[in-house]
Amino acid sequence: MIENHAILVRGLSKSYGAPPNLVPAVAGIDFSVARGSTTALLGGNGAGKTTTIAMLLGLLKPSAGSVTVLGADMERQRHLVLPRMNFSSPYVDLPHRLTVGQNLRIFAQLYDVAEPARRIADLAEALDFSHLLQRPAGALSAGQKTRVALAKALINKPELLLLDEPTASLDPDTADWVRGLLERYRAERGATLLLASHNMAEVERLADQVLMMKQGRIVDRGTPAELLARYGRDDLEQVFLDIARGQGKAAEIHGTLV
Repeated sequence: MIENHAILVRGLSKSYGAPPNLVPAVAGIDFSVARGSTTALLGGNGAGKTTTIAMLLGLLKPSAGSVTVLGADMERQRHLVLPRMNFSSPYVDLPHRLTVGQNLRIFAQLYDVAEPARRIADLAEALDFSHLLQRPAGALSAGQKTRVALAKALINKPELLLLDEPTASLDPDTADWVRGLLERYRAERGATLLLASHNMAEVERLADQVLMMKQGRIVDRGTPAELLARYGRDDLEQVFLDIARGQGKAAEIHGTLV
């Protein structure tokens, strides 16, 4: 049932170019994400993760297939649900000349956040960047950008949070603290998380479901425990390498797909 899913994807494809030289970035994938759960979207560079997330956000129009988010068709009704979702990536820069505080105030206005000054102050304290609010966004370190990007994503208390490498460039202690924050946020608000990450320990800790992508296709899926058992491995990094290299169970199960 659609109402039981925060995300429902059917036959989703995205190709670039024109026939006969079409280049498929995403090739007919199907998946669902239950409300209140965390799903990890994994794959090597060029696997189709970023393209998939862009279509979930309504930033890219699919070549084929459908995306339903929080009950809305993202091609026709995304205006109904965009205020209820948000996105974080340390690789998407905020305007460099504006200060951190100015950037966050703009996003608070876009999302019509109540008491924006208080919300920004609370996030800055929680993510330990109160001292950076007057600093130009272009002068931030990589780790500081990651924390500010996460604050931007949480500014509207979203029901659905899409995360691209949420702990990139953070030191181990801060990264562990951020994972704890995300776990608490999901539990307290009943939020749904979809994250793309190359940190397999992070995925094992946070994810209820893992989707493994390669060459624009989902080549395996399951809980972390199910994948570990299926491939006879001790950790998800080993599973990831098996799939990336087409070895072991990956080759047996999926043949030429991997």
